[in-house]
Amino acid sequence: MSATNSLPLSLKASPRLRLPAGKHIGLALALLYLTLLILAAIAPHLLAHGNPYGIAPREAFTAPGWQHPLGTDQSGRDMWTRLIFGARSSLVIGIGSILLALSVALSLAIPGAFGGAVAEQCVKWIFEILFSFPAVVLALLLTAIFSSGTFPLIVAVGIGAAPGYGRMLFGQFLTIRHAGFIEAARSLGHSPAHILRRHLVPNAFRPLLIAGAMGVGQTIIWASSLSFLGLGAPPPAAEWGTMLAMGRDYIAEAWWITFFPGVAIVLTMLATTTLGRFLKNHFETSSS
Repeated sequence: MSATNSLPLSLKASPRLRLPAGKHIGLALALLYLTLLILAAIAPHLLAHGNPYGIAPREAFTAPGWQHPLGTDQSGRDMWTRLIFGARSSLVIGIGSILLALSVALSLAIPGAFGGAVAEQCVKWIFEILFSFPAVVLALLLTAIFSSGTFPLIVAVGIGAAPGYGRMLFGQFLTIRHAGFIEAARSLGHSPAHILRRHLVPNAFRPLLIAGAMGVGQTIIWASSLSFLGLGAPPPAAEWGTMLAMGRDYIAEAWWITFFPGVAIVLTMLATTTLGRFLKNHFETSSS
C-alpha cells in the first residue's frame, strides 16, 4: 500500500478543490473589489463624504494629492467622490443591460428550440437581423426618441448584447432538446410547462449565471463607450462613461480626469470576468 493510500480519508487532498495560489489571490482580489463596488453603489457616503456635483472653480485641475486623492476635474469637483457616487449608475446600467439581454435571449431561444421547425428558422432570422444592427445606431435611435439618459442606454446595450447570449442559449437548447431526460419526461406525459420548469430552466441556470457574471463588466464597457460618444447620461452626471467624455478635452493638462474612471471600468471588467471564469470552472468540475 502506498503512502498516499495509507493516509486517513480526512487528510487526503482532493484535486477538485485545489486551485493554484495565483487563482486564489485573483479571485480574492476580484471579490474584494466587487464588494467595495457594491458598497459604493448602496451606501456611497460611507466611502466618500463630499458632494459629487459640488463645484469649486478655484480648485479646478488640482492634481492628485493629500486633499484630493484622485485630483479634481475642470470644475473643481473631487474625482474620488464622483467615482464612488458614479458606481451606482454604472452598476445599474451594467446589471440592467445584462438582465435585459438575457431576458430577450431566453424569450427567443426557448421558442426557437422547442417550437418546431418554423419557429427555429424564424428565430435564426431574428438573430441574424439583430447581429446586423449596430448598438450605436440603436442608441442613436433611442436617444432621438427618449433623449439621452440611463434608460435608452440600458435598452441599447441590452438589445445589442442579446444576440450573442441568445445564440449561445439557442445552441445549448438545440443540443438538449433530444436528451434522454427530456424524452423521458415527454413519454411520461409531462406538459411542456412542466418540462420547462423542472428540466430546461435548471439546465439553463448555470450558463445564465456564468454569462451574467461575465457580462456585467462587458456591458459597462459598452455603455461607457456610448456615453463617451455623448449618448449616455448628460454631463455633469457622475457616471463613469460620462466622466470619461467630460475629461477627453483635458487629457494633456489633467490626465487624471479620464485615467481614474477608465481604471474603474477596466477593474470592473477584470473582476467580473474572474468571477465568471471561477463559476465556469467550478460548475464544470462539479459536473465531471
